[in-house]
Amino acid sequence: MLNEGDKVPNLKTRLSDGAELDLAAPGGPLVLFFYPKDDTSGCTREAQEFTELVADFAAAGTKVVGVSRDPMKKHDKFIAKYDLKIPLASDEDGAISGAFGTWVEKSMYGRKYMGMERATYLIDADGRVLKGWRKVKVPGHAAEVLKAAKG
Repeated sequence: MLNEGDKVPNLKTRLSDGAELDLAAPGGPLVLFFYPKDDTSGCTREAQEFTELVADFAAAGTKVVGVSRDPMKKHDKFIAKYDLKIPLASDEDGAISGAFGTWVEKSMYGRKYMGMERATYLIDADGRVLKGWRKVKVPGHAAEVLKAAKG
């Protein structure tokens, strides 16, 4: 699990817009939000809230990227269906969620299983964690992250 001040491990990923992102040296402020699954109610709402604020994040010089373990084909459908304006990264092998500590044991109706914790990280241009939010509640979260990115 990464905490404020920690350096992000040397990980690279391909984004849905075709760009490659080096998480350890993003070249500018980066918001990385982890979400469980494409096209589910909470995850859709979260992606839409970040999309609504994408121009404000850009004005603050901050890139926003969503991460789940869904394959890129599913990401492409999700982006098209909801006209999302943020790139998504596919973490199918779990390297990114493992490094950030967001692949966790969950429990539903007494059954335990592994899944993605909804979490967000604000990372500086040099790949250092400025702020982290764990066990995120979706309503208003994107606006809270924007406030931190501007600060």
